[in-house]
Amino acid sequence: MSCAASVSSLACRLRRIALAALCLISLSALPAQAQLAAKPSAFRAAGEVDPLPPASEAYRHHISQRADFDRLARRYNLGTPLELPHLLFLIDRQHGDQPYFINTRRYGLHEQFLTRGPLHLQLGRAAMAANYRAPDRRFILGTLSWQNSTQQWTFECWEGDQLDTSLLRTAQQSLQAAFFAPLLFKANAQAHERVATAAGVAFVSQEQLIREQAFLPLNEGVARGRVRVVPAGGIVADADPQDILVLDEVPISLPPVAGVITSRPSTVISHVNLLAKGWGIPNAWLRNALSELSGYDRQWVELRVTRTGYTIQPIPPQTLVIAHKARTLPRPDLSHQSLTPLGQLHARDRAHCGAKAANLGEIRAAKIPSVQVPDGFCIPFARYAEFIKRADAQALIQAALVTPHFHDDARVRHAALETLRSQLIALPLPAAWLAEWQAQWQQQLGGTGVFVRSSSNSEDLPGFSGAGLYTTVPNVRLAEALPEAVKTVWASVFNSEAFEARRAGAISLEAVAMGVLVQTAIDARRSGVMITRDPFDPAHRGASYIAAKRGIGIKVVEGRRIAEQVMVDARSGAVQLLSRTDEQSELTLDESGGVRERAIDEAHQQQAVLDEASARRLARVGSAIRQLFRGRDQDIEWATTEGEQIVVLQARPYAAAVPTRLATQPPRRPARS
Repeated sequence: MSCAASVSSLACRLRRIALAALCLISLSALPAQAQLAAKPSAFRAAGEVDPLPPASEAYRHHISQRADFDRLARRYNLGTPLELPHLLFLIDRQHGDQPYFINTRRYGLHEQFLTRGPLHLQLGRAAMAANYRAPDRRFILGTLSWQNSTQQWTFECWEGDQLDTSLLRTAQQSLQAAFFAPLLFKANAQAHERVATAAGVAFVSQEQLIREQAFLPLNEGVARGRVRVVPAGGIVADADPQDILVLDEVPISLPPVAGVITSRPSTVISHVNLLAKGWGIPNAWLRNALSELSGYDRQWVELRVTRTGYTIQPIPPQTLVIAHKARTLPRPDLSHQSLTPLGQLHARDRAHCGAKAANLGEIRAAKIPSVQVPDGFCIPFARYAEFIKRADAQALIQAALVTPHFHDDARVRHAALETLRSQLIALPLPAAWLAEWQAQWQQQLGGTGVFVRSSSNSEDLPGFSGAGLYTTVPNVRLAEALPEAVKTVWASVFNSEAFEARRAGAISLEAVAMGVLVQTAIDARRSGVMITRDPFDPAHRGASYIAAKRGIGIKVVEGRRIAEQVMVDARSGAVQLLSRTDEQSELTLDESGGVRERAIDEAHQQQAVLDEASARRLARVGSAIRQLFRGRDQDIEWATTEGEQIVVLQARPYAAAVPTRLATQPPRRPARS
């Protein structure tokens, strides 16, 4: 995902308890699938299962009290606040819509009950599939649960179940007549919501249940460090690798730290979480985090974030730093001097133009149906290397690096690097370069507005995503503005967050090379990020996660406001709504250059950003791109134009966590007062 911002005003987009008791604090939560309000499945069971033996009966036709339900129900993650007791049900339409409440401790799947249970039916795969798709099916299959977060009884069907209004009414009436408490339909797909509305059946959506959660693990991990509570508006630029940040809001940028907890919801594709995955640090959302953890401010703790919750426990005072093995960056090819049109780039060209530009060239060359990649050209690594090795540039860099306390105070580094970037941008460029760039812009791109984007050799590395570390300048429209935009991208090598991330990752400054992709600007109607897997549950095969907002997608990955989030299941075609966007404005291209913000009218705020057909089309595009890159899961930045054309703006390998290693060392600088 590229970082996009105006040079002057918009931030660079980033793909970034009572202490007296001194006791262990823990909050337990359900596995990732339950965190998304999905019933734990026997296919993907996780957590502790109820140790009690199964009840003697195989099923009941009536549930008259809670005790009857408990004797048949299966429970995972016992004793946690979000424990979800549930049992399977089926309704036999050939026998008067007779309900069966199944002993789910004994029969984990409907198929097991139908074939091995008292009915002893001989059902093949096709017959079972028909029970989810045919309107004249014999059985209605589903699950009945107690939703602890909302204190409601719900019944639900598989998200791919092609329910119609008649089937849903039959299920609601049959179950309610045989159950002791009021039941609410839980809609697991947007199609289910439409059917429930048409049938007049009261329902609760996944999005509504997720909204009631108090905890969500965005990245699992263990950290030992010093807690630093940062209220709204607080500065995080001077955080160091020893800090565990407790934040009132998701920051736009983040230097390397030991762990992160935020009190406002974010998404798994925010730059902060992608960086957390790359660094291998724990990251979680915890409602009321500041008030619950304020007693730990400046204390040394061990933080554990798991699929089932988090714990934070005081440890003896000490200073810990993250110990990384020095990384070797891909060696840049500085022999390639000429500009390269995007249409001539392939994955192998990352050696002189960077992975971002090279991957886009590969996608463009593949001619994936219904996919557009905006045209552009690459300014190769060689030009950056020549610029940065000039005597005047080297003098400025060395002056910054020898600033007193530069190496032991992050605040000093931040100020010195800010000054250095301004100085580098002010340096002149050879007239021949300017003429070459402007001529290519006019001849190849017609002189239209362009995004000037970073494409470095220090991104998309194993265990080091680099998401959002470098700058992109949006919608450059004047030829005389192009040189400054290119120098702004080059100077972003010295962005504080990029410098700190490479410092923590033991990446040498001298090894970094920066390419620049000059690419036609797209005034997106909708935009976002797609991950070609379920980021919450790796066992959920064939799923795609999509985050979307209206307008240009800078805000999607900033993570400061919740995007619309959906999950698309390739096997069933079901589209599950996980959250609705809370944005009241959108970004669009400004005719004078850069981007501008405009309000979204209330009527559009109430509408979904993506309809189901659009979500499925995006998921198919994501699958094709993943196949193009040899089956490796991808993190894809996408947009759609007014005519519903899908535009791919970036594809990078989905970041995977690398375990963080901790080592005790002498203090690197005095603790803050």
